[in-house]
Amino acid sequence: MSSPPAAHRDLRGYAGQPPHPRWPNDARVAVSLVVNFEEGSEFSVSDGDAGNEAIYEVVHRLDGPDPCIDSHFEYGTRAAWWRIMDLFDTHGVKVTVSACGRAVERSPELACDAVARGHEVSAHGWRWQSHAGMSETEEREIIARSVETIQRVTGKPPLGWHTRSASSLHTRRLLVEQGGFLYDSDAYNDDLPYYVAVGGRPHLVLPYAFDSNDMQFFNGSRFRGADFADYVIDAFDWLVREGETAPKMLSIGLHLRMIGRPGRIGALDRILAHVTSSGTAWIAPRADIARHWLVTVPPVS
Repeated sequence: MSSPPAAHRDLRGYAGQPPHPRWPNDARVAVSLVVNFEEGSEFSVSDGDAGNEAIYEVVHRLDGPDPCIDSHFEYGTRAAWWRIMDLFDTHGVKVTVSACGRAVERSPELACDAVARGHEVSAHGWRWQSHAGMSETEEREIIARSVETIQRVTGKPPLGWHTRSASSLHTRRLLVEQGGFLYDSDAYNDDLPYYVAVGGRPHLVLPYAFDSNDMQFFNGSRFRGADFADYVIDAFDWLVREGETAPKMLSIGLHLRMIGRPGRIGALDRILAHVTSSGTAWIAPRADIARHWLVTVPPVS
């Protein structure tokens, strides 16, 4: 059996000399808020899957139908969506909704609400699953199905892509072959966008982040809303400091069923108040950041 192609690793990056992105209004930090819309796409025995998703508020594995975990995910669409979106409206910010195709298919009114409020809807796969080890044929079909569903429901094709956790060694090539994508976010290795060669032409990567991500609420049972707010604000303030000479980008990852709980939403409110009042940030959907980068820092021909 042949071995898969070796992944190219770039351990050098910008080597301490990053390009100046000239963010709009001389902002020191481009802030990307990403709301992961996954509810209804998670694995659930109740939906006919072989197993249940294991990441949620408590640890109690069941081999059969699990109405407990199902209802935890349902909270995201039933209650949290509206709380989060209204808070974005209050602060006047636009975000990226990273949406699984099946979640959009099952809750189309939420995807349409995002577009009506001026947010970007990008693609987060079909199911909430890793693509590691997936066959090219299956992955190609998943990408096409995700794009078709988001475009059909919202009237706009997704311009960005992000795989849950690990992508496959073929994902970027398949995205380029699909066409229509400005960027992908399947990397966690920088504080600025960068280009990679895919199929002999430059492809834009907007790195994502797990540390400034509300998944941390599930990684530590004593992680409070204040802890999350403090951490994200510390990250933002440090990048503002660096941004005096070398502006950067900060990704803040959010999940409906996580940050949307009453005991956590205050952390997001505090983060938004701090960032919007700083006078140093450009808060924008990832598609807008990608468009700006493509013009301001074009790929070297």
